[in-house]
Amino acid sequence: MNAPHEPLLVPALSRLVEDSAASAGHAFACITARREHGVKSVQVERGQLAVVLRGTKTVRHGATSLHYAPGDMLVMAAGHRLDVVNIPDTADGRYLTVALPLCDEVLASARMLWGPLVPQASNPIGKVAAAQVEREMTGWIDALATGREAGARLALTALTLRLCELGHTALLVPPTATVAARVRALVAQAPQRDWRSADFEQDLGMSGATLRRRLSEERTRLRDVVSDARLACALDLLYTTRWPIKTVADKVGYQSAASFVQRFKERYGLEPARIGNSTEAPG
Repeated sequence: MNAPHEPLLVPALSRLVEDSAASAGHAFACITARREHGVKSVQVERGQLAVVLRGTKTVRHGATSLHYAPGDMLVMAAGHRLDVVNIPDTADGRYLTVALPLCDEVLASARMLWGPLVPQASNPIGKVAAAQVEREMTGWIDALATGREAGARLALTALTLRLCELGHTALLVPPTATVAARVRALVAQAPQRDWRSADFEQDLGMSGATLRRRLSEERTRLRDVVSDARLACALDLLYTTRWPIKTVADKVGYQSAASFVQRFKERYGLEPARIGNSTEAPG
């Protein structure tokens, strides 16, 4: 093991992970890897938390670089890009993290309970020891394990407020609303779809000229935003499944696996197989 004194939350979360039924409804995601790798400029679309269970993790944002061991919680505010390095456990060669996305309902409740003023943004990434949030995390785990969805949301709201008390108020600051973010959200719902400008014009309620102008003001183009969203979906699949690279490419709208690998490497700075989960990955 990487840590000689394993935090109590690690075995509790590990048992939750083993119960596949508990993850129904996307309450959490199991991020796994079997090879050491680094990923550059990962877009954080919504606030989320992540607890390392096996292996270690390093996250960088600007001049801030934080290292995480089993039991440590990574706090991520929405609207930022992070560089990440994941290293599997030396004993069993596996990296495992449980990611908890913070839904709009939880964040809205936390904002209301925190107070009438929107807090000033703190550092968009943070590190919290398991012992500091053990009560709130235990409540969340117990609610999920017993199928109490409302209880799980309440526990996650309490956890968010506890993190704000510890200084991580950036979680409550809404990300800047952009057209690009709205486009990425639409693509994420169906990354395999052959998206055209007319599809977004209809969903966003704007003309093609307005869509192009708004994206230009955000210093991007529609095809680049669509490609970025598809590759983000691919990254999620590479971490949460053992599908072959060809299957992942197809699931996010690429007919050519070779083209997908090239685009993925250009975007994230590594080849998809480097994560090590794919059944096609060497070694």
